[in-house]
Formats: sequence, C-alpha cells, structure tokens
Amino acid sequence: MYALSCLLLLLYNYVEANFTSKWQRVVLFPEAQRVRRSSPELVNPVLQKSVSEVELLYEFLLTGVHIDKENRLSLLDPELSTLRKATTFDVVCNDVIPKTVTDIRRLSAKLIHLQGPMKSEDFERTLLTMAYAALKMSKSKSSDQQKVWLESLVNLFMALRKDLIFPYNTEG
Repeated sequence: MYALSCLLLLLYNYVEANFTSKWQRVVLFPEAQRVRRSSPELVNPVLQKSVSEVELLYEFLLTGVHIDKENRLSLLDPELSTLRKATTFDVVCNDVIPKTVTDIRRLSAKLIHLQGPMKSEDFERTLLTMAYAALKMSKSKSSDQQKVWLESLVNLFMALRKDLIFPYNTEG
C-alpha cells in the first residue's frame, strides 16, 4: 500500500512538473471577463456551441459587416441582426476583440508563445479578430496602413494555423 501511495505521489509530481505549467492558460481576451452594464449575462460570450451556430457565424460574415467611424462592427443584413445570436456577435466583435494594431500585435505575441491548443472561445475570437483585420486592411487608404494591417493579419493566421496543426506540430 505504501509503495502504491509513493508511485501515485511520484506520478502526480511528474504530471504537475511537466504538464500543468505548460498548459497554464494565458488570458488572451481580458475584455471577455468584464461585466457589461447593458448585458451582464454576457460574461465570457461565445458564439459557437453547436454546428448550427458555426454555420450562423459563417452566414453573419458572408452577408457582410460594416465598420462605422468608432470602429464598431454591425451586420449589414437587417433580418440577421434581429437574431439572439446577433447580440452575442455584437458583444464579441465590439467589446471583446482588440481593435487597434497595437492590441492585435500584443494578442499575436501572446498567441506565438502559447503552449498547447487554444480554448474554443479563444480560437473563435482570434478568428473574428483576423476577420476584423482583413476588413480594416481592405478599407485602408494608404499602402502603409495596408501593410501594417496585413502584417497583423498574417500573424493571426499563423497563430490559427499553429493551433490547427497542434498535435502534429514538432516545433513545440
């Protein structure tokens, strides 16, 4: 019995030392944890919980979004914007994802050093940040602005790619 207890303790210490420190979660989107006055039930909002919600998110992006002067995203389709998930989409896109190049670069730097796979909600938010960066790049007037947004877009793409090939990635 004593030997079994020692083996279990050794196994626990091995797992603790080798795996849990690597898998500690970095908060990638701190805005998601904040309570909003308008919608306190939307703490840590997530759009994709089922296949039909993934298809709905695709439909939101496919039908188009508009960026106003305050960098707020809104759906172009008035029918889709009346759906309950459109409210969650609005909160995620306007309150959670980063909007400035500096914040997006900060997110990219965190993602580069992230060990292990992303949480599904972080993957979703990174994807929406990438869509936002692509939209900003297409709306930019100068080539310098386009290059800056393109660099951010590529960095986010590389982070998503790294996450998608995680089990097969030998780089670490």
